[in-house]
Amino acid sequence: MDTYASMLQIGILFFVSFIIIEWIAGVLMKKPVHRAIDTVSSLSSGLTNTIKDILKLTVVIVSYEWSYQHLALLELDTSWWLYVIAFSGIDFAAYWSHRWNHEFNLLWNRHIIHHSSEEFNLAAALRQSISGIFGIFFFLYLPLAVLGVPPKVIAIMAPLHLFAQFWYHTQLIGRMGVLEHIIVTPSHHRVHHAINPEYIDKNYAAIFIFWDKWFGTFQEELADVPPVYGVKKAVKTWNPFLINFMHLWQLIKDAWRTQSWKDKLLIWVKPTGWRPADVAEAYPIEVITRAEDQVKYNPPASKALILWAMIQLTVHTLMQFHLIEMLAEAAYVHLLIYGIFLYLSIFAYTTLLDRHVLAVPFEAVKLIAGAAMLVMFEGWFTLDQLFPRGSIWVEIYLASSMGMTLYFTFIEKNTPAQMKVAG
Repeated sequence: MDTYASMLQIGILFFVSFIIIEWIAGVLMKKPVHRAIDTVSSLSSGLTNTIKDILKLTVVIVSYEWSYQHLALLELDTSWWLYVIAFSGIDFAAYWSHRWNHEFNLLWNRHIIHHSSEEFNLAAALRQSISGIFGIFFFLYLPLAVLGVPPKVIAIMAPLHLFAQFWYHTQLIGRMGVLEHIIVTPSHHRVHHAINPEYIDKNYAAIFIFWDKWFGTFQEELADVPPVYGVKKAVKTWNPFLINFMHLWQLIKDAWRTQSWKDKLLIWVKPTGWRPADVAEAYPIEVITRAEDQVKYNPPASKALILWAMIQLTVHTLMQFHLIEMLAEAAYVHLLIYGIFLYLSIFAYTTLLDRHVLAVPFEAVKLIAGAAMLVMFEGWFTLDQLFPRGSIWVEIYLASSMGMTLYFTFIEKNTPAQMKVAG
């Protein structure tokens, strides 16, 4: 197994461990910051993003390596200060790409998933996009390429920079003294995730908070304004695929419906949330204008459904580990088939968590696809080589998943006594 796969497995275990610690700490501190189904949805979103990374489902318009080979003016020796330059350059690029994702209608679709949770916790940090299919911010790295920062340095610093953004997605850490003036802290990032008018579209920085202070987007957390988390147009679903593309779908509908040809073009580059006047009047949408009026998305979820959601999440995490184990030797087409199956399965069980009847046909397609794959590969890919009789457990899972989906859709859902919200 290559270094990337090993680091990916370590990263997943690290994130999950700290999410569990935060959950327990919140309970002990009598400040619970997790709702079970919301956390399952967040981690499921993280799985979809990791699968996308594993399968390399992003089109890079201009790679950093190409830029370095053709534009570098200097040849720099690898030393500690080169890593500092690289990290600072990556952070500067992160500020602007993050800011533009918030400021432009089309780009917001790449980022809405990260803000979609109405909770703020370490699990929400893993709500990452699968809709950013094109790597469009390559030009922000051009200064580093021109300076001659080698690709191997970027390859090391970029994942470290990404992982360093995980820890501050929490409500359990207060102000951090002098660090508040240097790095992004939980207090700063709580502001960023809030929909209060005082906080909206502030604190874009990833690591160094001075970018916001220099470019006029800084806002400190106010003692008398508790943050309210989520997005102003509430997503109202646990399904990460729907969240990833719902804003794009709204833009497509608005562009089609408006009578103005000018607006059909402008809608894509206008500020986030802008809609043509005629469409806004004819097709109003519900938007939260007062943060205190937010009603959190909370469809009925019995203790049994919550337990099943956690089982599904565990199964899919283990399957993703299996997919990672296959990276070194499996043909790409096999990895792709496995990844598509996992996408289908995550879509099915998160639709069930929404208590939507469409979970049944998607689960049925998953069952048929899974059975076909077991026959095609004479077992579940390479699982039997790792765990004897592992394919039998996959068969049991597929049948159980179909059965539980039918149960929760047609039996439990119609039983009022079991509709108490838990978790």
